[in-house]
Amino acid sequence: MKILGVTACPSGVAHTYMAADAIKRACEKAGIECKVETQGSIGVEDEITVDDLKDATAVILTTNMPIKNADRFAEIPKVKMDAGTIIRAADSIVGKIKDQLG
Repeated sequence: MKILGVTACPSGVAHTYMAADAIKRACEKAGIECKVETQGSIGVEDEITVDDLKDATAVILTTNMPIKNADRFAEIPKVKMDAGTIIRAADSIVGKIKDQLG
């Protein structure tokens, strides 16, 4: 199982990285491979590649602002919610993905 994530917020700083860290920690606790791309004021970091997409089980996307190139996730189950919810409930979100798609 592999979960991808893309986080972004209007200011491009705090919530972007806090949500990314929350997803990574939750996946690590659950024993799930993950990769999280951040889209912030300094640009795109840890960009998700075509190879990453090949074996992805699901993708978590923040909804605070439009995600660039979101069409690349068309064939992957998506969880969309605001960064604050992801920060607070990452363990639960990852657990639900694992239960439903694992």
